Amino acid sequence: MSVPYKIEASEALLVGNSSEQPRASARIPIIARPFVSDRAKKTLDIIEKFVEEECIPADPLYSQQIGSGSVHERFSARPPILDDLKKRAKELGLWNMFLPKNHFKEGAGFSNLEYGLMAEYLGKSHIASEATNCAAPDTGNMEVFAKYGTQEQKDMWLKPLLAGEMRSAFLMTEPDVASSDATNIELQIERQGDEYVLNGSKWWSSGAGDPRCKIYIVMGKSDPKNSSLYKQQSVIFVPADTPGITIKRMLSVFGFDDAPHGHGHLIFENVRVPASNMCLGEGRGFEVIQGRLGPGRIHHAMRSIGAAEKALEYFLARMNDPRKKPFGKQLFEHGIMLERVARSRIEIDSCRLTVLNAALMIDSKDAKFALKEIAEAKVLIPDMLLKVLDRAIQAYGGAGVCQDTPLANMWAHGRTMRIVDGPDEVHMVQLGRNENKRGKWLLEKIEWQKKRSEEMARSYGFEKKDVLELNRQHSKAKL
Repeated sequence: MSVPYKIEASEALLVGNSSEQPRASARIPIIARPFVSDRAKKTLDIIEKFVEEECIPADPLYSQQIGSGSVHERFSARPPILDDLKKRAKELGLWNMFLPKNHFKEGAGFSNLEYGLMAEYLGKSHIASEATNCAAPDTGNMEVFAKYGTQEQKDMWLKPLLAGEMRSAFLMTEPDVASSDATNIELQIERQGDEYVLNGSKWWSSGAGDPRCKIYIVMGKSDPKNSSLYKQQSVIFVPADTPGITIKRMLSVFGFDDAPHGHGHLIFENVRVPASNMCLGEGRGFEVIQGRLGPGRIHHAMRSIGAAEKALEYFLARMNDPRKKPFGKQLFEHGIMLERVARSRIEIDSCRLTVLNAALMIDSKDAKFALKEIAEAKVLIPDMLLKVLDRAIQAYGGAGVCQDTPLANMWAHGRTMRIVDGPDEVHMVQLGRNENKRGKWLLEKIEWQKKRSEEMARSYGFEKKDVLELNRQHSKAKL
């Protein structure tokens, strides 16, 4: 790919007035600045320029290069623009930024908070995350290999994933059970000698449609009779070309097929894999998936902040388009639109702080330590994104719901964020349950404070009473 410039962190964006729109590093929330290194600030500026000037303009071309042919053609496509952008990203040092430095040695040396700021910009483009090797589900899968994999497993699958030479999929959800409760998972994992045999089905296996997907991380039931519901499951690594696996169909997301990445419905029939492919050990599936999904939920939230910023940008652009004058005025001259912009600005900025707080909590210890903060971000940010997108779509009218803007596609994927990595309801119930643990203590505290108030009143010669007590009677009732 021919590029007309070399990106330097000190350069202004090619478009726009840099004095009115300071670079990314200057817009870091002040509360987060003490935790961001100079190297991360420079990288953030480079990412901003890379995404705004190369990735976003390439998004439509990427879609064209996938084509509009048959299902088999679309899910075999390898758009050249993506390979060119990957090469460019490597040259710029924008590669594997997601692996936090205090937990993994394989990453680029940034913290979760620093990557959170970067991921916001990646979320503004359809292909930027993959171009920098920071795309789901590979990010979470690489964390699994890095955290739980043996050296042999790392050599076989983590190294090529880190190099961007292949992709991966995470297979957990199933079509025939309520998978929001992972104890319901039914895919059978049966030990037979030096092998495990897998039988069952999986769906919403993101990435499984891409021919570059070479490894599946599969959760199944290995010990259904175990007295503990949380020790019946295991996670095992299954090469995608293992005999017995059928990619039955791809699933659309509100009508979008996401080719060639896609979301697959897979069937496992007597699929045999070596016993050495077991992750961490039998019965430790919940431990693995909790270790994986925590950071992954934050990555989705980080990218969603960027998507919301892009939606607001489109909203503002539409409001200031001189060709569009409903009722003789531009949209910015209608007060209701300015109110919607203001609400969007408040909501985005508030949600950004929520995400960065969760990232900082993970940095301070680990994802388990930040369960509350992760859940808050996971529930709050997708809801905010949908609100901002809805306002932008409303401003564009018909253009907002068709392919002439990216807003409809963004809304479809934003809506799925309320389901993936555990539906909102699961996190809300857990948050509420944990918060309610304080209820009994708070009731006792409040009752103690009331009694203490009465004691204090008596010590000053007062009887505690309502200061607005009136007891006014116009006349006594007749007997």
